[in-house]
Amino acid sequence: MQAAVIYKSKTGFTKKYAEWIAEELQADLFSADEMTVKRMEEYDTIIYGGSLYAVGIKGVGLITKNIERLKGKKIVVFATGASPVREEVIEEVKNKNFTPEQQKIVQFFYLRGGFDYKKLGFFDKFLMTLLKWKMQNKKKEELSDDEIGMLTVYDKTVDYTEKKKIEKILMYVNS
Repeated sequence: MQAAVIYKSKTGFTKKYAEWIAEELQADLFSADEMTVKRMEEYDTIIYGGSLYAVGIKGVGLITKNIERLKGKKIVVFATGASPVREEVIEEVKNKNFTPEQQKIVQFFYLRGGFDYKKLGFFDKFLMTLLKWKMQNKKKEELSDDEIGMLTVYDKTVDYTEKKKIEKILMYVNS
């Protein structure tokens, strides 16, 4: 089996998981910026990882726009985010990023990553500041558990990555 692990990472959490997966599978590792569909066609297994932004998987178009050319390959997509793993969130992410037909081809996984405000670019910092202000203007009893958690760690670096979280991906790829 020849596998390629491709990632799009802003703050490093997705890259960390991609490196662990590539190491365990003895796969080739690529940044999404250096990957082409022609190069992906050379592999039996394609594993793509991207961080979540408002339920969208960063850079996943590399897979979804080329899905016809990748048919017949084992395709895995994983997303990383700061939120805890919850089935309703996983379903929402799958439905937002993949058509029902694509969901039959792509095996999706969610891995809890982390949050590091200092590593965000200017625009992302601006958006996060707006979100923080919006949450701070709510009454305490109106805040969701995720919002309370976000406000708690907003100015801290939090890393929820754990190597053992890639086990389900490894089991699927090796099946």
